[in-house]
Amino acid sequence: MGAVWPRALEIRGVTTHPPRQSKTLRAWQAVVRASARPLVRRAAREALQGRLLDPEDATRGRWLRADVRGFREATWRRVDQMLPEAGLDELPTWGSRLNVFMAVVTTAAYREMLDRGVRRDYAATLVADVGWKIYAWMLTASALLPRLLTRSPQRRLDWTLKLLMWFPFSAPGPPAYEVRAWSEGEKILTHWTHCPPQAFVRSLVEAGDDRGELEAFYRSWCLYDWAGADLLVGDGRHGHYQRPHTLSRGDAVCDMCWWATSPSRAQANERGTGEAARALPRQ
Repeated sequence: MGAVWPRALEIRGVTTHPPRQSKTLRAWQAVVRASARPLVRRAAREALQGRLLDPEDATRGRWLRADVRGFREATWRRVDQMLPEAGLDELPTWGSRLNVFMAVVTTAAYREMLDRGVRRDYAATLVADVGWKIYAWMLTASALLPRLLTRSPQRRLDWTLKLLMWFPFSAPGPPAYEVRAWSEGEKILTHWTHCPPQAFVRSLVEAGDDRGELEAFYRSWCLYDWAGADLLVGDGRHGHYQRPHTLSRGDAVCDMCWWATSPSRAQANERGTGEAARALPRQ
């Protein structure tokens, strides 16, 4: 492990600056949008169709195919309205641009849920369920090459995280991602101090009416990591990830820890590395 993740190694990955021409950016957005649409269509259908419209009032019925289609198309219209606020041309890496674009989609979907009369808590749950479908597909694709090259869960996790930190999480520093990564035994630690998607959603909340967008972001993007780690390791068990602090909760760092072996819940509690442990001062 030490040879793969040198102690205190700062991962920078792809740091080349993409062209800033508006025509180039518009063309890139069109390609990403066209690629994302079928993924969103399938994810929305699988996650929403048949769900209760209101979990507290079953008499309102369930999501129909027409409901899902209408929600999806309205979400894309909101995406087009929100993209100018995202500042994609100010981001220095294509990976940061891609993730902020997807954060725009997430936030647009959440706001559309609210405007359709869905309560905040349930809207965040539904959007997180749709997003998880896409997140899981992308993680599975990212882990395909390591799975073909090694049968070791530790090496698969190692190599997949390195690939992800090359793209889309390359980290030349703000306004793109900023991270410090190193290993301690079989643990891989990635401490993120800047996250462009989180920064975008926070800027929306701070600039206008707070409708719970940052909480919805936390409940989707930020909480995917636990299940995502289990998916990457792929040993049929849970418990491959911990993160005591989270940027979207107001902390100064997302201090992530990944491992392929699954410790008991008691061991994890003894180390005190759960979400509620050792809270840093909030900024």
